[in-house]
Amino acid sequence: MTPVELSALTTRVKAVTRPERALLWLYAISALPMFCAWPIAMVPLYFRYHTLWYRFGDEGIATGVGILFRREQQLTYARMQDIHVSQNLLERWLGIGTVTVQTAGAGAGGNLTIVGIRDVEAVRDFLYAKMRGVRSEAEPRAGAPATTPDAVLVEIRDALRDTAKALEAKR
Repeated sequence: MTPVELSALTTRVKAVTRPERALLWLYAISALPMFCAWPIAMVPLYFRYHTLWYRFGDEGIATGVGILFRREQQLTYARMQDIHVSQNLLERWLGIGTVTVQTAGAGAGGNLTIVGIRDVEAVRDFLYAKMRGVRSEAEPRAGAPATTPDAVLVEIRDALRDTAKALEAKR
């Protein structure tokens, strides 16, 4: 990914701060099986939708939800292990999706979920770029340590040859 592409992607993703209105429709449709209790079931879902927020910063992601019982999660890009995108049938129909970010060893409690967003692929690509670090296309500096496995092996081979020549010269 070039720096220009990353900059455009970063701008698009950082503009995502709240879920799409379609998430409220998803909540309403998923509460329909409760028939008579639909208004009661819809109240917490309504407040969940209206208090849900996301923030994509330079160091990581932060999410929050809740009025009475508030929950905030922060996750740095360095702690991310895997990123999943999911869309069930209703989410695809409404044009939204969910991005789940997993951390190592935290089980289900360590997962950070970004629900109700339209551009799930852009968020996933942004998070992968941040997680892996963006590598510039520039040449490595002269005298800089080798970074590819092949270059490291070549350096080891050359060092061993030099050592073997030095030992033969002593004999």
